[in-house]
Amino acid sequence: MAEENKANKAHVLILPYPGQGHMNPMLQFAKRLVSKGVKATMVTTIFLSNSILSDPTSSIDLQSISDGFDEGGFAQAGSPDAYLSTFRSVGSQSLASLIKKLGDTDFPLDAIIYDSFLPWALDVARQFGLLGAVFFTQSCAVNSINYHVSEGLLKLPLEGPNVSLPGLPLYKVSELPSVVYLYGSYPAWFDVIVNQFSNVDAADWVLVNTFYELEKEVVDWMSEIWKLGTVGPTIPSMHLDRRLEGNNDYGMNLFNPNTDTCMNWLNGKPNGSVVYVSFGSLAELGVEEMAEIAWGLKVSNCYFLWVVRESEETKLPNNFKEETGEKGLMVAWCPQLDVLAHDSVGCFLTHCGYNSVLEALCLGVPMLGMPQWADQATNAKHVEEIWGIGIRAFHDEKGIVRGEIIQQCIKELMEGERGKEVKENANKWKNLARDATDEGGSSDKNIDEFVAKLLDA
Repeated sequence: MAEENKANKAHVLILPYPGQGHMNPMLQFAKRLVSKGVKATMVTTIFLSNSILSDPTSSIDLQSISDGFDEGGFAQAGSPDAYLSTFRSVGSQSLASLIKKLGDTDFPLDAIIYDSFLPWALDVARQFGLLGAVFFTQSCAVNSINYHVSEGLLKLPLEGPNVSLPGLPLYKVSELPSVVYLYGSYPAWFDVIVNQFSNVDAADWVLVNTFYELEKEVVDWMSEIWKLGTVGPTIPSMHLDRRLEGNNDYGMNLFNPNTDTCMNWLNGKPNGSVVYVSFGSLAELGVEEMAEIAWGLKVSNCYFLWVVRESEETKLPNNFKEETGEKGLMVAWCPQLDVLAHDSVGCFLTHCGYNSVLEALCLGVPMLGMPQWADQATNAKHVEEIWGIGIRAFHDEKGIVRGEIIQQCIKELMEGERGKEVKENANKWKNLARDATDEGGSSDKNIDEFVAKLLDA
């Protein structure tokens, strides 16, 4: 086989930011590279390496470096500032030590593929003469907005109600990423977003977890600046093009999913009857917000599967579980891909984190967007207005989406004419995503080109 002939010709180190939403897409991209004859080694922090649930049969080697907080990770640091600055200094030294260690093996490294949140990794790569590819885990639309901010082309604080940028739709200011829209509210994360572009021009490749057909105009615009390759959607192949046999999940979890409970419950529900609710691994909702979601789900009279992390459980209304036991199932975590792929799921009430959006898009599931922060408001706009694969539930003057609005939106998606239109669009994008990753598709060609240059280096 061609893959066997190319085997052991190149070795890449994959360095994601240590969070589930960053590790998943980069690990999946690594699997694509392995399928094309590249050896891949994934790097996590020492703390996460002791915490994650990983697949022992994976084709990806695992190594760890120190972020300076080996006992408790981000929580041990106490603040984003402390974590990020320490990770940069300690992580740079620890990464250099790892590269030296791997250099003494039979298969030294050729390149580092690093998360855009960790631009210092390129500086380390250059010390050892390695190629460097930056990997953006957010959409090209969000990356372009952030780039304009970093270059001073979008002046902050923003003035006026709208923002117009090349290759992008007209945004209301409130539809921009929260670090931009609410300038000054997240200073540490603002620095991370801006610093992504501090040395991006020096990278050998710029890789993005999107596909060309999804964001044509802004991809074309960004391609004039960098050697850019769209290589997504980076979700497990068996939920997309089915070319990587046995690739059913990401293979690395920070949370333990209640798989059997979820799937057995879904198996007993009619097709398209369940509202799946999840706000991801990081969002922290207020007590009032939780109460409104609970009320909206209850009065919708639909079946619902709601992921409520253990840290969020105390915010639920009293007796809610007991009162909705016949209609709802609540779990601390679930196998999201398997849930979204299940025939009983009719819509996805989501925070519109980018990975969740791509997963729903690839599986043809209509979305009800309730963005919280970061890039989620921008993603939600594209879900509704640009791709037509969902609708948004808008908040009131207190910043809270009321239960009545949630109930109306669920009804619209599950029963209304708008829901039929959204479902048709969702199926269209599902097919386009599969085509992009299938043999000869736009993302597959870009990955092939990347591998060819890697092997020639």
